[in-house]
Amino acid sequence: MYEPKPEHKFSFGLWTVGNRGRDPFGEPTRAALTPVQLVHLLAEVGAWGVNFHDNDLVPIDATPAERDQIVRDFKAALAATGIVVPMATTNLFSDPIFKDGAFTSNDPAVRAYALQKTINAIDLGVELGATVYVFWGGREGTESDSTKNPLDALKRYREAINFLCAYVKDQGYNLRFALEPKPNEPRGHIFLPTVGDALAFIATLDYPDMVGVNPEVAHEHMAGLNFVHGVAMAHAAGKLFHIDLNDQLFGRYDQDFRFGSVMPKQAFYLVKFLEDVGYSGSRHFDAHAYRSSNYEDVKAFARGCMRTYLILKEKAAQFNADPEVQQLLAEINADDGTFSYLSAGYSRETLAKLRATTFDRAALGQRDLPYERLDQITLEILLGVR
Repeated sequence: MYEPKPEHKFSFGLWTVGNRGRDPFGEPTRAALTPVQLVHLLAEVGAWGVNFHDNDLVPIDATPAERDQIVRDFKAALAATGIVVPMATTNLFSDPIFKDGAFTSNDPAVRAYALQKTINAIDLGVELGATVYVFWGGREGTESDSTKNPLDALKRYREAINFLCAYVKDQGYNLRFALEPKPNEPRGHIFLPTVGDALAFIATLDYPDMVGVNPEVAHEHMAGLNFVHGVAMAHAAGKLFHIDLNDQLFGRYDQDFRFGSVMPKQAFYLVKFLEDVGYSGSRHFDAHAYRSSNYEDVKAFARGCMRTYLILKEKAAQFNADPEVQQLLAEINADDGTFSYLSAGYSRETLAKLRATTFDRAALGQRDLPYERLDQITLEILLGVR
């Protein structure tokens, strides 16, 4: 029942299953695998797609001949396994040139290089089939606001995204952009820290229809925010172009745990939301296996991400079909139509009718809201005792 299928659109990045277990305090614990080996690993565990940063696939110092051979080998692995490339992105954070940002760097030469690098990476992503291109501004920020004017930085950011949108349109690519918010790490403060910030920024762009968001569980949890609410806001705005699934305790560093492994109740609400609204995009697991894992355990990690999603999908269907749940929801959301006239919006007649209405504040304040019971049922469904 919990085996992944292509229609589930489960994807992983080369940087996820290919993570070598290195952290700020320790060296790698796993040997490096090639992109071709990682594609075959993903095929073995039943994934549908693979995503990559440009330099996950092609090293930043590769020669043109080396680049072409790597891409040929990667294409052959995709063809042999049936794995697809739904999303690509650019590494604008690892190389020392980006120590003060890429699109928002104070150095115009760095900003120009970042544009050039991204254009080349967009070409590579499109060549391999990507239809979504993600921008994570890991270095777009500050440690001290003495060092960078935020208005100048946002202007530079806007100009870069506008330039790249125009490039994609000029090339006739079938590609949409998705901004990935994060509040901090590796910079002390990152521009566009939350879904709300990203949505507000998109409204200022030249081509806002081309740009959406790629919210990530861990990034919103780092700021102590309710991830489902951010996803709902993105969906309501028509901007949920992609999503990164992992797990994360509130207020910690970016932990990137296996999906649903530490906050399963929050993961349940997320899966329920995505399934209820019919989200049709990739379900991308931007997570890492424990540093203690070998590659057999990395496979268990990848299988676990997908299996947990499918289990929670089943639990969401059970919640939706539970008679008591539906009865409670019907009572909570009871509406006899008395105030349906308000949905038509403002008019002087509507205003007069509203002003003439007498409300029984005491009775409304005493209305029964059985939220404890509803939440307990949710918990019992998740614990498998209902």
